[in-house]
Amino acid sequence: MSNKDSAAINNKKLPKGAYGGVSGKDYVPYITDKSKTGGNAAVLIIGLVLASVFAASTAYSGMKAGLTVAAGIPGAIIGSAFVAAFAKQKGILGKNLIQGMSSGGESVASGLIFVLPSVILIGSDFTFLEGLLVGVGGVLFGIGAASLVYNYLIVEEHGKLVYPESMAISETLVASDTGGDSIKYMGIGFGIGGIITVITSSFLNLTNNVMSFIGSKGYKWKFDMEVNPLLLGIGFIVGLEVALTMFAGSILSSFGIAPLIGYFTDMAKDGVMVWNNPSMQINEMTVQAISSSYVKYIGAGMMLFGGIIGAIKLIPTIIASVKETTKAKGTGGEGSSMQMMILLGGAIIGFIAAFIISGNITMAIVGAVLSLLLSLLFVIVAGRLTGTIGTSNLPVSGMTIASLVIVTLVFVIMGWKDQAHNKSLLLFGSFIVVAIAIAGGYCQSQKVTYIIGGNKNEMQRYFTLASIVGVVVVVGTMLVLSEQLKITGDNPPFALPQANLMSTLTSGIMSGDLPWVMILVGIFMGLVLYFLNLPIMTVAIGFYLPIATTSIILVGALIRVLVERSAKSDKEKEVKVANGISLSSGLVAGGSILGLIGIICQVTGVVGGNTPSGFAAGNGMAVVLLVALVILTIIPIMNSKVKEND
Repeated sequence: MSNKDSAAINNKKLPKGAYGGVSGKDYVPYITDKSKTGGNAAVLIIGLVLASVFAASTAYSGMKAGLTVAAGIPGAIIGSAFVAAFAKQKGILGKNLIQGMSSGGESVASGLIFVLPSVILIGSDFTFLEGLLVGVGGVLFGIGAASLVYNYLIVEEHGKLVYPESMAISETLVASDTGGDSIKYMGIGFGIGGIITVITSSFLNLTNNVMSFIGSKGYKWKFDMEVNPLLLGIGFIVGLEVALTMFAGSILSSFGIAPLIGYFTDMAKDGVMVWNNPSMQINEMTVQAISSSYVKYIGAGMMLFGGIIGAIKLIPTIIASVKETTKAKGTGGEGSSMQMMILLGGAIIGFIAAFIISGNITMAIVGAVLSLLLSLLFVIVAGRLTGTIGTSNLPVSGMTIASLVIVTLVFVIMGWKDQAHNKSLLLFGSFIVVAIAIAGGYCQSQKVTYIIGGNKNEMQRYFTLASIVGVVVVVGTMLVLSEQLKITGDNPPFALPQANLMSTLTSGIMSGDLPWVMILVGIFMGLVLYFLNLPIMTVAIGFYLPIATTSIILVGALIRVLVERSAKSDKEKEVKVANGISLSSGLVAGGSILGLIGIICQVTGVVGGNTPSGFAAGNGMAVVLLVALVILTIIPIMNSKVKEND
C-alpha cells in the first residue's frame, strides 16, 4: 500500500486525488488490493432483491406522479446494513456492488416509463415478450456501448468530469466503512436533507417548498425555486461553472424565449387553438402552457444538435476504444471479451425484437438500424452528462424526444403512419430510452467502482444481471396495471406525464401536426452555441429543465464559492471543501432516501391528502425553508477545523 493510500485511510476519507489533481492513470483508489472482490451469493441475492424493489417502486411512482429518485445512494446505505449483517467479509466492495445493482433496477424503470406506456395510450397494447426483448436489448446494448468509452469517460477525464452523484455515493460508502469526520458531516447533511424532505411536498406535504413568481400580462415570465436539499447538495458538488452555465440556459428559456412567444400569442385571434390542446386558444396560453407546448421543443432541438456534435467529436475515441478492445480480446482480455459479448448480444436481441414487433422485414431492418445508431449516439452523451450533473438530472426525456423525432420522420417518409406502425415505433423508442437511461446508471456505478478500487468487470456482470431482472419486474408491473393505465379523465389513477408527451409527439408527427419551427429554432440555437465554443448540452439542459431546479443548484454552487473564499489558507480551504462535499453527500442521501420513501407512501396511500394552508402554503414559507437550509448547510462547514494530522 502506498503512503498516499495509507494516509487517506488513516484520515478516514477518500484519497485526495479522488476529486482530481492527478491524472486518471495515476490515481490511487481507496482499496489498492486488486485481488479483493466484492461479490458472493449473499451480495448477489441482496442486490437482486434491492434492484427489484427499486425497479417496481420507480415504475409505479414514475407512472403515478412523474417522479423518480436515483437509487445509488439509497442502495449504498441500505446495502451497507445488509452487508454488515450477511456479508461482512466483503466490506465496502460488496456494498459497492449492491449500490450498482440498485441503480441498475432503478435506471431500467426510469427509462421504460417514458415510452412503453405510450403504446397503451395510443389505443394499442404490448405483450410480455415484446416488452422483455426491447428492455433486455436496450440494457445490453447500453452497457456495451458505454463500456466502449469507459477509459475516456472514467479514467482520462478524471477530475474534469466530476460525476457528482458518484462522488456522493463514494463518500457514503467510505463513511459507512470508516466513520470519523466524513460520517459526521454526512450525518449532519442527511439529517438536514431528511427533515426538510419529510415536511415538504415530497413526503407529508405540510409546507410549500417552491417559491413562485409569475408575470401574466404583456411580458409573460415565470421564476421558481424549489427548496430541495438534494439539488442544493448537487450544486455544491458540481461547482459554480457548471451550475451557472445551466442557469444561463434557464434564464434564456424563462426570460427570453417564453416571453417572446407570449408576446405574439397575445396577438392571436379568437378561435386559433394550441397545436396539442384543441381546447385552449393561443391567446389564452399561460406561461406554463407556452413552456410545455412550445419552449420545451426548442430545448429538444438544442439537445438533438448537441448530441450529434458530441457524438461526432467522440468518433475518434470510439474508434480507438474498439481497436483497443479488439486487441485486448486477441490477447485474452476477459473484460474486453465480455464487453463485446454484451454489446453484440444487445444488437442481436434488438434485431430479433425488431422482426417480432414489425409488420414487415423492411421496417424491422430500418427500425433496428436506427435504434442501434441513435442508442450509440445518446449512450455516449448520457455517459458524459452523468459526469456533469449525475443521473438524477439526466435529460433522458430530451434525448428520447430527439430520437423519436428522427425515427418518426423516417417512418413517415417510408409511408408507415397507422396505429400499428406507431406501436412498432414506440417499441423501438423503448429500446433507445432504456439504453440511454441504463448508460447513465452504469457509468455512475463504474465511476464509484474506479474511485473505491473495485473490479470494473465484476461491477459490469452484477449490474447487467440486476438490470435484466429490473426489466422483468417493470414490464410485469406495467402489464398488471395495464387496465388502470388506460383510464383517462380529470383524475386518472396514473398521470403518465412522460408517456403522454411521447405519444403526443409521435402521433403529431405522423399526422403532420407538430411545431417544427420550435425544433428547428433549437437546432440553430445549438449551432450558434457551437460557433461561440460554448457547452451546448449544458446550456440545453438548463434550457430544458425547469428554472426551479437550476436555481437551487446554483445556490448550492454559490455556497461553495462562499466557503472557498472564507478560507484563510489553502489547507483550510481544502478541509472545508472536503467536509462540505461530505455534508452535501448527506443532503443528497437524505433527500434521496426520504424522497423515495415519501413517493412510495404517497402513491400507496399511506400518507397524503394534506394541503398546506395559510402562511405554510405561500412563498414566504418557501423563503423561510430556503434560509434555514442555507444557514444549516453553511454553519457546520464554516466551523470546520484543520486538524494537526490533516
